[in-house]
Amino acid sequence: MTIIKKRLDVFLRYKPLLGQLIAKDIKLKYRRSVLGYFWSILDPLMLMGIMVLVFSNMFRFEIANYPVYLIIGQTIYNFVSESTSQSTWAIIGNAALMKKTYVPKYIFTVSRVTSGLVNMIFAMGAMLIVFIICHVRFTAKMLFIPVILVQVYIFALGLGLLLACGTAFFRDVQHIYSAFLTAWMYATPIFYPIEQLSPKLIWIIKHFNPLYSYIAQFRTIVLNESLPGAHLVLYGFAMAFLMLIVGGWIFYKGQDKFILYI
Repeated sequence: MTIIKKRLDVFLRYKPLLGQLIAKDIKLKYRRSVLGYFWSILDPLMLMGIMVLVFSNMFRFEIANYPVYLIIGQTIYNFVSESTSQSTWAIIGNAALMKKTYVPKYIFTVSRVTSGLVNMIFAMGAMLIVFIICHVRFTAKMLFIPVILVQVYIFALGLGLLLACGTAFFRDVQHIYSAFLTAWMYATPIFYPIEQLSPKLIWIIKHFNPLYSYIAQFRTIVLNESLPGAHLVLYGFAMAFLMLIVGGWIFYKGQDKFILYI
């Protein structure tokens, strides 16, 4: 308990710095943009529109309310993809500051993932527009959505810590991860129904792809108007905390050597 309290005190001491880093990340994304933060809404809407035209007409997936189905998967995937990709530069991108003064090194990764979460919340404005256009019924069960976002955030933070540490020692990690993200996107039922796959692939995705759990929970609430099954929620939290523990432990073990490689 003493160690946890000490860690928490350090985190609270640097909370203002964390806020400044998050604000900087968000401002940099929209710097010199005429529409600014509106791109958080326009960008997913335009991408969704293109994907709806391509996949609903060319491949003719039989999915009810396909735009809603698509934008839910797209929003969750984009958050994980953006926040973890940004995390690869969390350490080496702040090398100058770390060489000048002591700062808890995990702060930089937390800021990247949290700024990604803020961007996702902005992007959910586009999701809301799609819900209204497609006549989605708003129910009390949607109050469960923040629980899903907590799961995704914890998972992304753990993965971000792992990638930040790996990139600090091996710059190749960022290139490998970029290729992995493409494969991960196609291995996640974002724009296609999982039923299109073979039973073996369905089993693999359901058991080894955490993104499926988070997207499926969200779709169950919005499209089926029901709460996700307990097994799906427990699996989502289990994978999130497992990734946080693994990523945090590896980051903790390597952080004292960062200064030698940045």
